[in-house]
Amino acid sequence: MRVVVVDRRGALRGSTPASTSLIQYELDTPLVKLARMEGRERAERMWRRSRLAVDALRERSRQLGIQADQVNRDSLYLSGNVLDRAALLREADARRRVGFNTTFLERREVEARFGVRGRSALLSYDNFSADPRRLAAGFLGAAVARGTRVYAPVEVSEVHATRRGVEAGTKGGPNIRCKSLVFATGYEMPKVVRTRNHQIFSTWAIATRPQPRALWPTRCFIWEAADPYLYMRVSPDHRVICGGEDEEFSDEETRDALLDRKKASLERKLKAMFPRLDTRAEFAWCGSFGSSKTGMPTIGALPGLPNCYVAMGYGGNGITFSMMAAQMLRGLVTGVGDPDTDLVSLRR
Repeated sequence: MRVVVVDRRGALRGSTPASTSLIQYELDTPLVKLARMEGRERAERMWRRSRLAVDALRERSRQLGIQADQVNRDSLYLSGNVLDRAALLREADARRRVGFNTTFLERREVEARFGVRGRSALLSYDNFSADPRRLAAGFLGAAVARGTRVYAPVEVSEVHATRRGVEAGTKGGPNIRCKSLVFATGYEMPKVVRTRNHQIFSTWAIATRPQPRALWPTRCFIWEAADPYLYMRVSPDHRVICGGEDEEFSDEETRDALLDRKKASLERKLKAMFPRLDTRAEFAWCGSFGSSKTGMPTIGALPGLPNCYVAMGYGGNGITFSMMAAQMLRGLVTGVGDPDTDLVSLRR
């Protein structure tokens, strides 16, 4: 295929540098809750596909020789106001039924092994972290080496689609004629996409100073079964990257104006969890992301526009769902199909 990428911001901008890059298969919506919302069979298929996407991302980046500080990490999921101890036990049973290796830890075990007091938890294995900008640059570079052309900043302003092909008009530039077009716009829904199953959230993050001696054993991901939840990982230079404080709005000026207040709140919450840690932020930033009521993305054919597809609304699993979208859209564009597109299509 001959492929063109156009980006109105430019490569490696938007949500990419804002990502805290906890690349894991666990959805924001626990399996037991998703089963009540979608039915058990569909929920289990979604979680399995998410696991496969993490594995595929790890394998594909290694195959392409991409160097982006990739490292496998386990994930500690702490009890909270969404899942208490009893609910975590049910979640563990649901995950084991699907085939995931999951360990339930009582409060005393969590404190003894990780230093977190008063919380039971689930421990899952072999998730993935990477530098999100270098990872995106690696994949984009591999595409360019195979003939992909990238144009930025270029904004697509209108689309005319027929069964024979698609014509995309650009602001101040030439039209683009193609056989297939993919709207890969993340949290920003184009006007042609009509869905009620989407919200935009703002999120904030901090990075502490390097302090290898104060970090928890195994340096696993840590996040909470809570709303809003705190999440954290350790960077290659021994900083704690911590995010959270999510709020449902998308105005960038309002989001940016809250940075100092949110930074202080993240510092306090991180300190409460790890008293020995110096939680003062050396860096702080914010970003936006799209999510749905189920925590599932929107991927697939765009009704009413032949040969047009969408990949968007990724929620807290943006990088994982991006790989899932790549696999599914490849199947749809080439005509070979994909067995799980019904889970995430706009027609669901």
